[in-house]
Amino acid sequence: MLRALYSFVFRLALPLVLLQLWWASRGNATLRGNWRERLGWVAPSSGPVIWVHAVSVGETIAAAPLVDALLRRHPGCRILMTAMTATGSARARALFGDRIRYAFSPYDTPGAVSRFLDRARPAALIIMETELWPNMVALTEERGIPVALVNARLSERSARGYRRIAGLVHPMVAQLAWIAAQGADDARRFREIGASGERVSVTGSIKFDVVVDSVSRASAERLRRQLGESRPVWIAASTHDGEDEQILAAHRRVLERWPEALLMLVPRHPERFEAVAQRIQAGGFALVRRSAGGDDALAPGTQVYLGDTMGELLLLYGAADIAFVAGSLIQRGGHNPLEPSAWGLPVLAGPHVFNFEAIYAALDEAGGLVPVTGANSLASAVQALLADSDLRRRTGACALALIEANRGPLEAVLQGLAQRLPVLGASPP
Repeated sequence: MLRALYSFVFRLALPLVLLQLWWASRGNATLRGNWRERLGWVAPSSGPVIWVHAVSVGETIAAAPLVDALLRRHPGCRILMTAMTATGSARARALFGDRIRYAFSPYDTPGAVSRFLDRARPAALIIMETELWPNMVALTEERGIPVALVNARLSERSARGYRRIAGLVHPMVAQLAWIAAQGADDARRFREIGASGERVSVTGSIKFDVVVDSVSRASAERLRRQLGESRPVWIAASTHDGEDEQILAAHRRVLERWPEALLMLVPRHPERFEAVAQRIQAGGFALVRRSAGGDDALAPGTQVYLGDTMGELLLLYGAADIAFVAGSLIQRGGHNPLEPSAWGLPVLAGPHVFNFEAIYAALDEAGGLVPVTGANSLASAVQALLADSDLRRRTGACALALIEANRGPLEAVLQGLAQRLPVLGASPP
């Protein structure tokens, strides 16, 4: 009953959603061309596919080792990856090239989802992290297609919101064939909102299986030479509106003590690139934009390097000495700290990390995290780490040690999927 009401409300809102999409796609042929996909009119599949849904960039990156492993272990399988955002779709294409198919995920109306299922012909649906849509789950399951939620996380804040609409959420969660939870608290919360106990497993986060390969290391070394090997470099990654001002204020203080220091500032969303560039220049900082290209060495007087390209965050981390992971100075819940940890960097973060609370708690306990609260404490933390190379190395080594000690969730997820998804169980390991 509640799903019918939800679908009715979604249909009423759809014209406004499409109007917003039209407004956002002005001058962007790629976005305009994906209207049909959002309404379910994807290119028809010639045979069954494994549908992997990752809402945006973070989930797409998390899915990368899983998709790679599926392609390697099941050479005959065909994968269709969907995203809700243009940035997520672009990141997927950069990661996988022509090895898989791509589409925008359908809007969660019965008509759009049904058209998508008719044309895509999925044999299984793997959803990354927390991207649950009632019609997507229900209509897929009604066709006998198993749905698995992988690398699943559920903060207490999100769980409270789900409990308020239990009549809609409970049947949706109960339909999931498997929930591979990142931690015990996540698993408990999923059970509390309706998941069957025997269908919930704690596998850990597959983000611990992030690998920095030799190609990435060589690219990072080249970038660091371009930035300046002897100058201090720190990165503020995945920033949101409301954080840039605090980060730039912190960098101004860092420059007082370290005039040659360079801040790599990387906004989370590409639509903010221009506004952030203007804010940097308005603050009087000497700015270079990565999108300007070129292999020439950065001028010594450059103070801020704006990461205004897509899909390069892991590379940029590799060229830094210290990493601040944003989304944590405001109520956004933080972003993934394991990528800088994989480079052996000391990780700084603000107090709002509820999206990754278990990982941040483990990182703090391991000694790889430096908590900050705002511009002043961020500046002090950066200065302390720049002043003490032994402290910087020890903190970064602790972060990397946490990664090494927790590798293995990917294998647990792959085994669980093979047991629960017939399309994978039928293929040789």
